[in-house]
Amino acid sequence: MPVDEVGRVVVLPSVRLLQPAEQVLEDMFTGWRNQQLSRNLAFATIDGRERLVRRFVDHSQAWPWTWTHQHVDEFFADLRAVQGRRHTTVRAYQNALRLFCAYVAHPDYGWDRMCESLFGSHPSQVVFEWNAAVHAQVGESDPRKRAFTKQELQAFFDRADDEVDRIRALGRKGALPAWRDAVLFKVAYAWGLRRNEVRRLQRVDFSPNPKAREFGRYGVVAVRYGKAQRASAPKRRGVLTVFDWSVDVVDQWIQEGLPRFGGDGMDLFPSEQHGVVGAAIGDRFRRYRDDLGLDEGLDLHSLRRSYVTHLIEDGFDPLFVQEQVGHEHASTTAIYTCVSSDFRTRTLREALDRSLTQALSKQESS
Repeated sequence: MPVDEVGRVVVLPSVRLLQPAEQVLEDMFTGWRNQQLSRNLAFATIDGRERLVRRFVDHSQAWPWTWTHQHVDEFFADLRAVQGRRHTTVRAYQNALRLFCAYVAHPDYGWDRMCESLFGSHPSQVVFEWNAAVHAQVGESDPRKRAFTKQELQAFFDRADDEVDRIRALGRKGALPAWRDAVLFKVAYAWGLRRNEVRRLQRVDFSPNPKAREFGRYGVVAVRYGKAQRASAPKRRGVLTVFDWSVDVVDQWIQEGLPRFGGDGMDLFPSEQHGVVGAAIGDRFRRYRDDLGLDEGLDLHSLRRSYVTHLIEDGFDPLFVQEQVGHEHASTTAIYTCVSSDFRTRTLREALDRSLTQALSKQESS
């Protein structure tokens, strides 16, 4: 029972299924994959959704044409109460299951008629508004996540540099990857980049900014793997350089560090196997953070949060910051902004002083 390129059932009357339930389930997944590919969804998105639905199949021990809302209630109650999954995780699981049910229950794809003929039942939607987690607000990130203070950030960068010196002094291998990761952390902060944006950078992504010649050839960085809109290609943007120290960090790495990796690749942060650096950067970040006794609310994405926060604290126009980080809406940038208490206190003091000055001037004039 094959499916076509958009996920519709193709009935072959002469073919008899030896294990119809198992075969139909696998063909449903194949058809759902085809349907999502026709919508131009990313392979990672499709694979992730399929894994989630397969987990539901294993938990329910039931076939899609026999699912009920009780199966849904039991599965997600287990996720929250026993496994302690977060609200956003549960909602992602429910969305994947809802989309799968919408596909197999839609009459245009033919699974309802096929299941009726084989099993005497048909698939239907089992995830509804009344039994699913509500998406109540724009920002649902972990409340522990935050930006670095400037003191914490300096300590973190110093820890990364010290690791390079420590390994070199011991005469052991690993100094070059440690240097690469130290530069990567600084670049992620200096240009406010996401993990995938910074790890996919290449040397040719830097170019001069005619309006800021003091940065030389590093005045602008072209981000080619920005966060994509749904079913779209990666979003590109140009990010202007604002920190003069970042120029020296990148230039030294390109001139002295990259040639030691060997090969003539263009990647700014290659792995030891000559691909782009991967999960190891997260492991190193957490090790440095824990060595400094910093809390778990700081993760690799906190470098981007810190970029937004520190620019706002330093008086940059919020619209400029929004465009730098590639946010379509100012409300998204506001979520990233974690201005320090010192900044708020200073802002309040300045506002009060202005009010007092204006009041005194009015008294004098009267």
